[in-house]
This record gives sequence, structure tokens and C-alpha cells, in this order.
Amino acid sequence: MFFAEHPDYIRDVLVTQNSNFVKGRALQKAKRILGDGLLTSEGETHHRQRRLVLPAFHRQRIASYGSVMVEHATRTSDHWQDGMSVDICQEMTRLTLGIVAKTLFDADVGKEADEIGEAMTVMLEMFHVLMYPFAELLEKLPLPMVRRYEKMRYRLDSTIYRIIDERRKAGVDRQDLLSMLLLARDEDTGGKMTDLQVRDEAMTLFLAGHETTANTLSWTFYLLSQNPAAEAKLHAEIDEVLKSRAPTFEDLPKLQYTEMVISESMRLFPPAWGIGRRSLVDQSIGPYSVPKDSIILLSPFVTQRDPRFFPEPEKFKPERWTAEAKASLPPFAYFPFGGGARRCIGEGFAWAEAILLLATLCKGWRVRLDQSNPVELNALFTLRPKNGIQMKLEKVGFR
Repeated sequence: MFFAEHPDYIRDVLVTQNSNFVKGRALQKAKRILGDGLLTSEGETHHRQRRLVLPAFHRQRIASYGSVMVEHATRTSDHWQDGMSVDICQEMTRLTLGIVAKTLFDADVGKEADEIGEAMTVMLEMFHVLMYPFAELLEKLPLPMVRRYEKMRYRLDSTIYRIIDERRKAGVDRQDLLSMLLLARDEDTGGKMTDLQVRDEAMTLFLAGHETTANTLSWTFYLLSQNPAAEAKLHAEIDEVLKSRAPTFEDLPKLQYTEMVISESMRLFPPAWGIGRRSLVDQSIGPYSVPKDSIILLSPFVTQRDPRFFPEPEKFKPERWTAEAKASLPPFAYFPFGGGARRCIGEGFAWAEAILLLATLCKGWRVRLDQSNPVELNALFTLRPKNGIQMKLEKVGFR
């Protein structure tokens, strides 16, 4: 096993010698949860599925999602009350779940959001168990954690299959991701995707489409609550750009400091904190000989805190992300969305969503950390706050 921390080696693994690697053990095990979807598939299957899904994430399509993102965020803002205590992680999970369900699957899961969020949490916690030796045997034992996992997996599958079934019966092309999956035909056989194949893609995008952004926003609110100068600068930009109106997709280029805040948040707390690859051949990475079947680990969490590339790396400094500062960074000193042929397909969606949601919510609110509840890292499949982040809502203009 090797750990590649320098950007040059990371580039070799993800780009230059990408064809010499497949996903590591962790994502192979993730097939037990996600199936053979875009995140876990390899080779021609992955290329075919990526080509199929890509149109859902074109810039024009993301622009059309902007109004849905702002509408859901406004609904959350309207629900909040001055002085209210919330777990900001739960709030962001509920918000992003609703958005990904509506934008990609044209489905309303608002009433189910809390149950789905709980199911997602249980499945992500089970991920550690799947990494144990003899995990396949553990899954067959009537252990409480295994039974809870099976129950929650069934809960999620029920939602996904219900959405698929309703759409198949309707027989209407709604020009969304689900329609693309249902109408797709195999290039060789001409056959359509089975419900299981659609489920695997939908489950992958359902999880990835909300979990990462929910985590990013949760950590962003936490960091803002600890850095009042950055928070004040963010609110000043939002006031200047938006005045009294809600943001739109066209505002994204103007919300420069808001984007810098998100960038710095993902530097310190990248949702995808670790990436694994398995070597298919004997090869070299820099001066190191890497035998076939070796595991190479990469970590945005570690590399993005390297003082060679980020002075005072533990400090929250959004000003790091000016155009000049970004241009001075070596490639892959910052890689929260991975890189190369397996770079996150939803990166543009995630940037637009995080910026629009943060701007919408901060238009009316500040959040204050509940100091009685310590914030801890929980490195599951994604980088979550352990036990959430308890915060008190403060209406802008009130004390």
C-alpha cells in the first residue's frame, strides 16, 4: 500500500497513468450499497454510462435547475425562525435531498426526506463494516447493525423503485436524468436498461447528488460561525449583489466571494476525503516502484492542508482563492472533485447548488455554533460531522 501526497504523484495516478488503475477496495465494497453504478463501474460499462448521464449535467441543463435550487432554499429559509436551534447537517440533508430528487428525477420526496436521510446515514455507517475482513460472512449473521442496514437499504430501494415504476407507467419523457436512463438503449443489443440497472445509477446519483453538497454546506456554516470577519464580508457581497431579491443562476459570476468561501470550506473539509486505486500492472510513480495489485491512497484532506501549497493551512482564509492565487497552485494541490477520466460528473451541479443555496440562506440568516455540543470529524464514505452540528439561527437585523 502506498500513500501519494504530492500533487505530481496524484496527477500520475488520476491522469497520466489512469489506464493502469482501477478503483480501490473501498469502492469495490461500495457495490454492496450502490450496485454497479457510475461511481463503482469500470471500463466500457463506466464509459457508456458516463456518456449517457453527461447531458443531465451540461451547463444549460444546470442553469435550468437554478430556480429549483433557490425555490427549495427559500422554502427552508421561510421555515426557520429567529432563535431556533437546529442541527444544520440535518437541515442541509433535507434541503439537498429535495433538490436532487426534483432536478434529476422530477420527484417530490419532501415528506420522506427525514426517513431517507436516516437510511443514508445507516448505509454510510455500514460502509466501515463492509471493509472488515470476512464482511460477507458478517452480513449473513442476524446482528442488530446488519438487520438495521437491511431495513434501511430496503427503505431506500422502495423509494427508488417507486419513482422508476411511476415513470415507466406514465411513459412520458420529462427531459430529466431518469427519462434518459429509462429511454436509453444498449448499443449492441438495442435493449433497454433493466430496473436494477436504472436503480444502480439512480442510487449512486441520489446519494452523491445530495450527500456531498449537504456536507459542504454544513462545514461552511460551521467555519463561518468561527470566522466573523469572513462572515461579514460574505453578507456584504450578498447584500450588494442581490439587494432584496433572490439569487439566480446568472448571479453566479458576481458572487465571487461566496464561491471563495465554498472553495476554502472544501479545502479544509473535502466531502470525498479519500480516494483509492489498485494498480493493474507493475509501474513507477515518480521514483517509486509500484507492483501490480498495490493499493495507492490519495487524500484531498491531507494534500489540501500541505503548508508548501497553502500557508497557514489550518486557517480559514477564503482570500486564498483569488484568480491569481489559484493560478499559482500546482495541478492537484486542490482536488475535491477528483480528476482525470473519473472526475466527478456532477461538479458543475455541485458548485451552482452550493453557491446558490449559501447565498439564499445567508440573505436572511446567520448561524451561531452551540458551544455545548463539540464538533468532531466522522470519516465515513464521506467526511461528515460526528453527531451533527448544533446551531442557533439568528435573523439578519436581529440580536
